[in-house]
Amino acid sequence: MSQSVARALSLLDRVANGTGTLGELAEAEGVHKSTVLRLLRVLEEEGFVHHDGAHRYVLGPHLFRLAQQALDSFEVRVVAAPRLRRLRDEISQTVHLAVLDGAVATYVDKLEPREMPVRMASRIGASAALHSTAVGKVLLAGLDPAERDELVARLEYERFTERTPSGPAELLAEVARVAERGWATDHAENETFINCVAAPIRGADGRTLAAVSVSVPDVLLPYEGVLELVPSLVAAAADASRDCGHRP
Repeated sequence: MSQSVARALSLLDRVANGTGTLGELAEAEGVHKSTVLRLLRVLEEEGFVHHDGAHRYVLGPHLFRLAQQALDSFEVRVVAAPRLRRLRDEISQTVHLAVLDGAVATYVDKLEPREMPVRMASRIGASAALHSTAVGKVLLAGLDPAERDELVARLEYERFTERTPSGPAELLAEVARVAERGWATDHAENETFINCVAAPIRGADGRTLAAVSVSVPDVLLPYEGVLELVPSLVAAAADASRDCGHRP
């Protein structure tokens, strides 16, 4: 990859994460402002970034169009969509679809009921920690043991709540239970006021393609009530797996 292309991609990543002014971007890249400005002008001409009235650069409309096209072409998202909509309508709770993305889970779909008194802050494209979320545990459980052990060993075990798994041994024990029973829980491990359950969507070769979850603020339903949603969740995940070619 050429240095200019690599730096342009780095600038896009920094803009996406909130580094916005020309000076901030040049300092972050460790290069002169003129170098950064030249690349930003090209990116702006192509619609990848634009600058606002405060002279801060933000992501441009062309990037959002590309992101939507990428989501639309993501096969498991497209194939699973009818099953996820049916699950959402059946239980009247928020449903997420997440995939493994390096050392995090990334949400590729989110379906909320039309009448929802409390909205979830999660969004499509956002990432979630593997060690503290139900989707993360499901995705880890779907890996080959050697790959799972290597990934678990290099995770950063940020403590989000008192219930967050504190290290590799605790997480691996929980992931083993997930693999055995076929679904995972997040009992206020990522956020103190939200409980989740998740199950895998598998492909024709049996690999886990994605994790589907149900997330519920505890003001709407206590943890025990969320567990009662597991049969519907597992059934929807199994149906989506069959649609993706999986045959147990």
